[in-house]
Amino acid sequence: MPRRRWTIAALIATAIAISYFDRQTLPVAIKAIQREIPISNLQFGELNVAFLLAYAAMYAGGGKLVDKLGTRLGFLLIMIWWSLACASHSLAINFGMLAASRLLLGMGEGGGFPAATKAIAEWFPSHERSTAMGIVNAGTAVGAVIAPPGIALIITTLNWRWVFVFAGATGLLWSLWWWRSYFPPARQERTDEPKIPWLRLLAIRQVQSLVCAKFLSDAAWFVYMSWLAKYLYDVRGFDTAHVGYFAWIPFAASGVGSLMGGWFSSRLLRGGQSLNRSRKIALGASAGVMPFIFFVTAAPVELAIVLFSLAFFGQQSWSTLVMTLPADMFPRNAVGSVAGLVGMGGALGGAVFNLVVGYMLDQGMGYTAVFGMLSTFHVLAFCIIMVGVRQVRPLELEEIL
Repeated sequence: MPRRRWTIAALIATAIAISYFDRQTLPVAIKAIQREIPISNLQFGELNVAFLLAYAAMYAGGGKLVDKLGTRLGFLLIMIWWSLACASHSLAINFGMLAASRLLLGMGEGGGFPAATKAIAEWFPSHERSTAMGIVNAGTAVGAVIAPPGIALIITTLNWRWVFVFAGATGLLWSLWWWRSYFPPARQERTDEPKIPWLRLLAIRQVQSLVCAKFLSDAAWFVYMSWLAKYLYDVRGFDTAHVGYFAWIPFAASGVGSLMGGWFSSRLLRGGQSLNRSRKIALGASAGVMPFIFFVTAAPVELAIVLFSLAFFGQQSWSTLVMTLPADMFPRNAVGSVAGLVGMGGALGGAVFNLVVGYMLDQGMGYTAVFGMLSTFHVLAFCIIMVGVRQVRPLELEEIL
């Protein structure tokens, strides 16, 4: 059912767009929030860590939940949770309440990508899978592109609290759409596949490599995503309106990267390249553009936005491909769990390095040191995949159990 498959991809991409709008609410609204609630650089990093630690735990737990409950019910519960958690930010009157809301939001959003990966594995064959995942991952850009101007408009028209109310209501509306629209294909109704425990999955070399690679690459991504608006406020002298005008551009580039990375790998596969070469060539090309972020602080502001855009393009091209690999290599009843473990590694990397960056900045090291450090992470992650995942191919059950 080709038309049905691509409708499903668009439905899931919409959920991911809502997710990325929701997680951008705090970084974009931070200046307005600070007028009521004092927040230092280190505390801002701690708010990001509260989100990411819960996100990491639920990335793994959410993958297991979706494997157990099924994609339809699992994704519904995940979306309802994170939508209510996002809305709860509007009630915050101090740092502690913001941190609690951020923690609850991370718990909900952590299950989003494992559910998305499992749905793609259910509906798409291997030669279309990375393209479909590219469409889903492009949802990150749609949400993040809408966020800066949309949040700025809500803040100037109403106030920062309404940003979170609007975001939560949007997620609840999507939940109704999902429940009415998504059903797994009949061929997926299989109960004879053995269950694979987490500890066994973590003992597999390929899983370990993907977790480590995602730890590094998402460390950079979560810092870029969380600190871009603050960098523009603090270093480039932007106000909320200017952030609304310009901060969406790198996220738009990330959407193009999501689509291009998935399309390029699928094109190589259809052109006769092996699954292994198709994925790794595209991964290597994505990692190759990431070191240019090192030059951001020395560039005029227009060129800095271009360099951010290049980094966001490469990152989301990379992310599309990395999150396709669990579906390429593991049986369907383990895809959600593997994707969850891999994503957990990425969220832990983001949590660790958000704290590191907050500390570095409060110690006066500056953004040059920050971007110099982060510019190496994707290249190192690619080397880990090349060594640890010697062949991208479906694994035999005997290799897993």
